[in-house]
Amino acid sequence: MKEEENLNPWARYQKYTAARIGLPLSGGSIGTKEILNFKYDHAMARDAVWAECDFEQIKDQIKDWMPSLILKSKAITRQEYLLRPDLGRLLDGSDYQTLEKIQSDNISYDLVFCIVDGLSPLGISKNLVNFLSKFKENDFLKRKKMAPLVCIKNGRVAIGDQVAVALKSKVVVVLIGERPGLSSADSIGAYLTYDPVIGTTDERRNCISNIRPEGLNFDKAKDKLMYLLETAFSRKITGVNLKDRMNDRIEGQIINEIAESQ
Repeated sequence: MKEEENLNPWARYQKYTAARIGLPLSGGSIGTKEILNFKYDHAMARDAVWAECDFEQIKDQIKDWMPSLILKSKAITRQEYLLRPDLGRLLDGSDYQTLEKIQSDNISYDLVFCIVDGLSPLGISKNLVNFLSKFKENDFLKRKKMAPLVCIKNGRVAIGDQVAVALKSKVVVVLIGERPGLSSADSIGAYLTYDPVIGTTDERRNCISNIRPEGLNFDKAKDKLMYLLETAFSRKITGVNLKDRMNDRIEGQIINEIAESQ
C-alpha cells in the first residue's frame, strides 16, 4: 500500500469514498476506463429515476408484521411526476377519501410511516424492506399507536403531511427514494416531521440522507432515526429547533461507563 500511495498520493483517500478524486489521466484527458465508469453511473442514475417500484411486492413482504396500503399522488404518469412537482405533493382525491375512511372512527395516531418512491424508486425497491426490518422489535415504537404503513406512488416528501393530517397523526416519517447521484443511485432519505400540517416547509423537518449499505448503513440509520423520534416526542419539535446531539449522548455514555469501571 505504501508503494501505491507513493505513486498515487490520492490512493489513501480513494479507499474511503466513491467520489471521483485523483482520477488517472491519459495525456491531457481522463482515462478511458474512468470515462466508461462515469457513463455507466450516469445511466444507472437515469434508470433509477424512471424505474417502477413494486409496492405490491413490498406489501406482501411485510404483511406478517406491518399492515400497509398503497395509494398514489395526483401525478398519474412518471413523466407528469417529473414535470409537475406540485402534483407529487398531493394525494389523488379518491385515495385521500380512503384515508378519511380509515380515520372515520376518530382515532388519533402517534406515528405514521409513509413510503414514497420519489426520485429513486430503485432505492425503495432495493433497500426498503431490509431497512424497515430493523424496527420490527423496537420497544419505543411498540408503545406508540402506529397507523398502517402508507405506500405512495409518484410522491414527494410533502405528501406525507397530507397523509398525517388525514390520519390525525402527531408525527410522520417519510422514507423516500433520494435523487440519484453518480455514485449512489439507490439511496433512501428519511424525513421526520412533528405536528405536520398541509403546507409545512422544510425547516420544520429533520432529514437523514444516503441510507443504503454503501452509505449510512441500516443499523446506523435506524439508531439515528430512533434518536430523533424519541427526542421529537419528548420535546414536541422537529426541524431546525431539534438539534442532532446523538454523538454527544454516545460520548456521554462512554464517559459514564469508563467512570463506573474505575
